[in-house]
Amino acid sequence: MLCYLFDWLKDLNFPGAQVFHYISFRAALAVVLSLFISMIFGRKIIGYLKKRQIGESVRDLGLEGQKEKAGTPTMGGFIIILSIVIPVLLLNRLENIYIILMLFTTLWLGMLGFIDDYIKVFKKNKEGLSPRMKMLGQVVLGLVVAVVMYFHPAAVIQDVGTLRSANVTSEDILKMSDGSANAVVKSPEQLEASAPATKAPPAVHSTKTTIPFVKNNEFDYAWFTRWMGDEKGTWSFLFYIPIVIFIIVAVSNGANLTDGLDGLAAGTSAPIAVGLAILAYVSGNAIFANYLNIMYIPNIGELVVFISALVGACIGFYWWNCYPAQVFMGDTGSLMLGGVIAVLCVIIRKELLIPLLCGVFLIQSLSVIMQVSYFKYTRKKYGEGRRILLMSPLHHHYQKKGLHEAKIVQRFVVVSIMLVVLTLITLKLR
Repeated sequence: MLCYLFDWLKDLNFPGAQVFHYISFRAALAVVLSLFISMIFGRKIIGYLKKRQIGESVRDLGLEGQKEKAGTPTMGGFIIILSIVIPVLLLNRLENIYIILMLFTTLWLGMLGFIDDYIKVFKKNKEGLSPRMKMLGQVVLGLVVAVVMYFHPAAVIQDVGTLRSANVTSEDILKMSDGSANAVVKSPEQLEASAPATKAPPAVHSTKTTIPFVKNNEFDYAWFTRWMGDEKGTWSFLFYIPIVIFIIVAVSNGANLTDGLDGLAAGTSAPIAVGLAILAYVSGNAIFANYLNIMYIPNIGELVVFISALVGACIGFYWWNCYPAQVFMGDTGSLMLGGVIAVLCVIIRKELLIPLLCGVFLIQSLSVIMQVSYFKYTRKKYGEGRRILLMSPLHHHYQKKGLHEAKIVQRFVVVSIMLVVLTLITLKLR
């Protein structure tokens, strides 16, 4: 909202109004404001949750320090949601389709997680929302995201291969953005009309994404329909939409499984968000995109402000959630965090980097899948179920081995940081 106020002040030649148009400035403000909300208002929210006795009911899994956690306030995901939504409403340009999509993702998954927590806390049903209903909510979100990305007129890219083959320079691309690397371009038609003299083709709809470790690293989902000949692009949504749904469901559930120790989900999500902010910035900056030989995505720069708010929200929540936790995020926060990260990856067309970028979530999910599958297999074959790990997800395995909870979390966070660095290295390591 403040963007439009400063647009008006700029028209009045108000001193300093121009600074608000820089994405880097608004991103820094988003981090500060998000931290302020999560740390100051977070205390009040925790106090309210305690007063209403909205506490966690902990099942006895034989883990050290587990019984002491009973009664700790839950539904703390509200702190994260408020710390994201308020800065975004104040600092982002709300007509941007990507910002609209991210706000919908945050609120939709926050609502889904809240329903699950509500059933657990107030209905005294430890199972919460049924897995089928959770899955349905995630699938609906994936369908909305995929349809918007496939059909919306502003969800376009500049193919770096086409640009380079046309010998288009960074200066040419900047002209198409009205002289600014991060200028808002509302449609392909406006983009083309704003630079009739440039050699570059207009931004186009595409199902292309980025693949790591490969030069000219773009993969088009239309490849799956190549047997259709000239019609392959028309039917590529038959593969694109299910893949996007699968990614969102998988990452959202991966983050949910990771939320099992004090500070683990928030601590590992913060570095991932920082990595996404960098990827979004270089993808939305004409000069960096051209230099790094990656696709240039008009309008994507606004996401840097959103992701900065996400970073501040994760760090601010970690302040209250680190060992010993004063509040748990519950499914209200964990489902939302994973879903937001997944949708961001899809929007900036880096979803194939998820196994590396979100490696902690992946390992947590695989540990559960392997444990359950092996148990069922051995029970069928030998008459008794056997286990690969002492307990799944993986963080509980290390707890069973005697490692302190705080040390496990710190090491997982370090691993998450290392994976984010490796992900960023893939921009040049091809």
